[in-house]
Amino acid sequence: MTPQGEHIAGETTHTRRGEIRHRFRYGVDYVMIDPEATGDYPRLFSRNGFNLMSVHDQDHGGPLNAGAGPDWARAVLERHGLTDKTVSLRLLTQPRFLSYGFNPVSFWLAFKVDALVAVIAEVSTPFGDRHSYLCHLSGFAPITKDSRIKAPKALHVSPFQDVKGSYEFAFDIRADRIAITILHSNQAEGVVATLSGPRAGLTNAKIVQGSLRRPMGALRVMFLIHWQALRLKLKGAQYRAHPKPPTSEVTECS
Repeated sequence: MTPQGEHIAGETTHTRRGEIRHRFRYGVDYVMIDPEATGDYPRLFSRNGFNLMSVHDQDHGGPLNAGAGPDWARAVLERHGLTDKTVSLRLLTQPRFLSYGFNPVSFWLAFKVDALVAVIAEVSTPFGDRHSYLCHLSGFAPITKDSRIKAPKALHVSPFQDVKGSYEFAFDIRADRIAITILHSNQAEGVVATLSGPRAGLTNAKIVQGSLRRPMGALRVMFLIHWQALRLKLKGAQYRAHPKPPTSEVTECS
């Protein structure tokens, strides 16, 4: 990865299975940065400052809007046994657009040399809740495209899905592209969510292209979340009341 970070002109899909079926596919812009680096970025991108696109530590690592950035991610990894100081971090996230930001899911990627050894999937909801899932294999062995990592669902994400069942995570992080799949299974129902796209250098041109192709960035994402919720309601999906969020901050996957 270049010191200036990477841009992923990606695509996300959601497929609901069960009695009420629903599917959508959208383009989405992600960036991948070294959250501990202090190098220069393109003129239209900032760390912890206003710009066309930006990433702020307070948006990641810990409570929603009160994050501690990479210090939190390091502490989580060390608390669960990954104490190797040579491990490098990358943050894969949707950037703020003109200071507005919302991320349904961001990913802290932990690499030992070139091998992916852990991922913290940081899930946030429009209800103001956040919970993270620490994904790794036994002994923090390398995670490959064939690895499947499971965890119980802990957070109320959609008002049309119960907080039941389990997640199965798959990560295919290559030098030229990423592909992430999250499968939620709950008896006869479930959701398959994917994120994929090519990796390219983060440049002013890419930032402008992304802003024109998908204007308003995260604000557009929030609108689309509510639009899809309305479509599900009109299809007859049952609305579930918002339960209390989990008391724990992180669920460990295996």
